[in-house]
Order: sequence, then C-alpha cells, then structure tokens
Amino acid sequence: MGLTIGVDIGGTKIAAGVVDEEGRILETSTVPTPPTPEGVVDAIAEAVRAVSAGHAVEAVGVGAAGYVDDKRATVLFAPNIDWRNEALKDKVEQRVGLPVVVENDANAAAWGEYRFGAGVGHDDVVCITLGTGLGGGIIIGGRLHRGRFGVAGEFGHIRVVPDGLLCGCGSQGCWEQYASGRALVRYARQRAAATPENAERLLSLGDGTPEGIEGKHVSQAAREGDPVAVDSFRELARWAGAGLADLASLFDPSAFIVGGGVSDEGELVLGPIRKSFRRWLVGGRYRPHAQVLVAQLGGRAGLVGAADLARQG
Repeated sequence: MGLTIGVDIGGTKIAAGVVDEEGRILETSTVPTPPTPEGVVDAIAEAVRAVSAGHAVEAVGVGAAGYVDDKRATVLFAPNIDWRNEALKDKVEQRVGLPVVVENDANAAAWGEYRFGAGVGHDDVVCITLGTGLGGGIIIGGRLHRGRFGVAGEFGHIRVVPDGLLCGCGSQGCWEQYASGRALVRYARQRAAATPENAERLLSLGDGTPEGIEGKHVSQAAREGDPVAVDSFRELARWAGAGLADLASLFDPSAFIVGGGVSDEGELVLGPIRKSFRRWLVGGRYRPHAQVLVAQLGGRAGLVGAADLARQG
C-alpha cells in the first residue's frame, strides 16, 4: 500500500497528514477540535479531505485517546471526548470514502517510534508517554500488543500506591499521578511552598506564588539550575524509572522509549530515569538491561504511527 493519512486527535486541534511508506509526512492540515462527538467526526473528515487533495491516498488511520475495541473500529470509552461505544470507523468511512483504522493514540505513537524512530532495530519495545498523563504501548516480536479486548498498555492506571492520590479515572494511586507532567507541576508547587528560598528562579517565572507555577516554568528553571525545579524532575524520574523496572519484569524488552512533553528535556530527565531503573530492576546485577531511549519523532509520532497502522490493514 502506498500513501495513507494519519489523524491525531488532540484536545485543542485535530491534525491530519499524508504519510509515505518511509514515514515521511508529505502534507498536513489542522482543524480545531470541536466540543461535541459528532463535531469531532465532522472535523476529522474535513481534515482528511483537505490534506488528501492531490494525493492518491489509500487508507486512513485515526489515533484516539481512550479504549478502542479489538476490531479497531469502536471507541469504547474516551476520557476527554464524550464517546461511549462510538462507532468511529464506520462514521469516518462514510464521510471520507476510504478504509479507516482506529487505534489508541498512545499505541499509534508507540508504533510510529518502533517503525521510524527510536525503536528502529528493536523487535521488543515498550513505550511510555510522559505528557499531562502517562500513556503506553507494547511491541512484542515486531507486533503491536493490544490484548484480547484491545485495551492493553494503559500503564498510567497501574496502581503503584494503595489508597494513594485520586486519579481522574476514579481510582487511587495510579502511576500517572506520580510520573507525568501534571505530577511534575505538583512536586514543584509543593516544594516551592515549603522552601521558597530554594525556588527563587522558579517562582520568578510565574506570578511569584507556588500556584502560578506551570510545567514550562519548571523546565526552564531546571535548565537554569533552580534547586527545587531540578529536585522535582528527580522525583518524577524516580517514579518513572521504578515503573519501568516493573515493566521489565513483565515484558523484558530490549528497549524502553520515553516520549511525551516531559521527554523534551532530554538528559535532564532521562539520566535520572535510567538511574532509578537500574536501582529498582530486580536482579539487575545479573541480567541484561534494556536500553532507555528518548523518543525521536516528538509530536509527529501518533500521526505517523496511525498512518502506518492503516497501511498494515
């Protein structure tokens, strides 16, 4: 199969791109994300039509946040869009006149990294996405592992602290409450409130109060050596690395790929994650260690991965 289109549904925009067999994006189009489920379907169709003009496109892959069924057709549940058993494949196909594959967005991003990014050369890869929350994807033996019902890889909702922090999913103590962009901001605000004298640069980047600290402030302050910001990244990395050690016991991959907005800070966060991973890896002195790699495709991973999954059929 030749050219396909990948669609990445974000909270504020929907991006579509024509992608070739080498993972190159030839053309893109974006539209705002509407507030209603039917509006989102219409917007996907609009973006696909806009980007496909002048290209011989053969299929469409859609990356959607939420649980996607084993047939890659229906969004069973989406946390940010009011989709419940949404027949997304059929609805988009009716509007665009092309075969459509629907996939969880983190799975799509993992597949993109495996095929065209940091995972090239590896057949067994586990990806985690450290964004606002924590997503994941699993490739075993060169195949995307989706589970019997299509909802494997929801690492963010593994409970790591019994009766811990309340999660948006309704459970308590989920991993993403301790290793995510949201967690990073919480750590920084708590530490800045407790020791403001150690957070002068961090506080100055916001409105001067702990509540005014945002993720971008923590990143900039950490790069400039602010003690509280650096310590906040270390805390996030401690939880992330310990979680990877647990995943190594489950999947024994040759590589972990860390993506998402937090990973943009490179070694500032990857170094401490590797250190924590080695610290908590069971039998670490006597077994091979998976590589811990930073994602290479950035925000393009989901779009490229979704397009390639559509090509796979």
